[in-house]
Amino acid sequence: MKHEDTKGTKKHEEELSYVIIGAALEVHRTLGPGLLESAYEACLSHELRLRGVPIRRQTPLPLVYKGVHLKFAYRIDLLVEDLIVVELKVVEHIPPVATSQLLTLLRLLNCRLGLIVNFYEPILRSGIRRVVNG
Repeated sequence: MKHEDTKGTKKHEEELSYVIIGAALEVHRTLGPGLLESAYEACLSHELRLRGVPIRRQTPLPLVYKGVHLKFAYRIDLLVEDLIVVELKVVEHIPPVATSQLLTLLRLLNCRLGLIVNFYEPILRSGIRRVVNG
């Protein structure tokens, strides 16, 4: 996925990130913390579709390393409009490796913006982390 780094694209990414965060807040407000990650993924996907946002769930990310093709090296929780990677968590604390992992995914996809959303938090805003590539 290749995206030109223009002001228009950045603005759209910012607007889209607010829609994603708003949808995540709605899911969390409705369900609360304590469910499995897969439940939040399904509900957030549905909420985003209700808002007219195209998403892809569990998108495989193939990897080629020195001639070796790894067909399913990683699966991305949500890929929103092929612009924003959303990684969902249900953990007590987001480990630092999660941010590093998301940054690597952003580089591999040539995307600029990613979100980690931790539905474990009693107040979801405390569990949202933005990650910017470059």
